[in-house]
Amino acid sequence: MRFAYFAFFENVDGSQLAVSEADVETVAEIVKLTPGLTSANLYTPEITKDMYNKEERSPVFGMQLYFNELTELEEAMAPAGHLQQLAASGVLSSIRGAKATQQAMYVRPFPVDEGRLDIEKNGSPCSYVVHYAGPAQDLNIWLHHYVSHHPQIMRTFPGIRQIEILSRVDWCGFLPWERVNYMQRNRVMFDNPAALQIALQSTARIAMREDFETFPPFEGGNSHFPMETRIIFP
Repeated sequence: MRFAYFAFFENVDGSQLAVSEADVETVAEIVKLTPGLTSANLYTPEITKDMYNKEERSPVFGMQLYFNELTELEEAMAPAGHLQQLAASGVLSSIRGAKATQQAMYVRPFPVDEGRLDIEKNGSPCSYVVHYAGPAQDLNIWLHHYVSHHPQIMRTFPGIRQIEILSRVDWCGFLPWERVNYMQRNRVMFDNPAALQIALQSTARIAMREDFETFPPFEGGNSHFPMETRIIFP
């Protein structure tokens, strides 16, 4: 799982769109048949409270598709690639009119102390998805500082199951959605929204904020979204 393709769909201009279960199921059926896919996360919005960050409006739907090779990702996004089905008429019709953005990124996983998920016991896991649009004053210094400090603190969150830092790459793709070039994304996963809520109110969250104050200069701010996560395997 060295590369990931992201697509997120957001309400704009005061709209109140919500993705239907039928649309999520249709996307799941398309995605699971993608050649080269190793796994995928389908995201729908959740609600949690953080002691520092303002509450933000989460995307109404998102997906993160993993591939071992960038060429496999690009083949799936090619003009005649398998994932062109996602843009077909009738797919994601419940959120037609939402603002769609997409990006491919390099995946940097980091260790956790206990990564096992028990979905039968705890329900669907919850990811905390973070976007850093950038730019940084010096991206090389920014990224080195971040990966050398922040995920090590993330590991101390109670109940954390996964940690990813993702950095941008050049990529080819032909789905008809706006391409963005965020300098970085993060994703951490917990058993469920309640577990994420505990983490966001923990002493580890205080340590994260203290480390944030040491970041090299950057612009663009950041966004944090709690998202219910449906894991898909091919």
